[in-house]
Amino acid sequence: MKTALFPGSFDPFTKGHEDLVRRALQLFDKVIIAIGDNSSKTNLFSPEKREAVIKKVFEGENKVLVIVYKGLAVDCCKKAGAAFILRGLRNTNDFDFERPIAQMNHDLDASIETVFIMTSPHLSHISSTIVRDIINHGGNISRFVPGAIADYLIK
Repeated sequence: MKTALFPGSFDPFTKGHEDLVRRALQLFDKVIIAIGDNSSKTNLFSPEKREAVIKKVFEGENKVLVIVYKGLAVDCCKKAGAAFILRGLRNTNDFDFERPIAQMNHDLDASIETVFIMTSPHLSHISSTIVRDIINHGGNISRFVPGAIADYLIK
């Protein structure tokens, strides 16, 4: 079984993330969305809240698993039985950021391969950082996040 781990902070999970996971399901038997805690970011929601809401986005999709993890992504891969790390690329800046991480992960464990998928063009302008900023300033983010996320944020 081909399993990919999609690690990130996902604060919040966006339509770009959702699109990437749904497209990855054409390549992998299972996609594990692994919510990590990025200490360099100021989070809006706890990892457990993010986990619960992302599970609602993929309710009924048995090929998607949502977990919270601590530590290195390669260690999470080993524990979860994933041979691939899934990453999305919106632009060349993302590639420049992701490339050394992928190389370091490969150096840490050569059995785990990083797979990059380009973001769908109509979603490439969406980032969690910008969506957080819109939320913090009381803006409407419903166009940028899946319905289950928007519903949660409105409550």
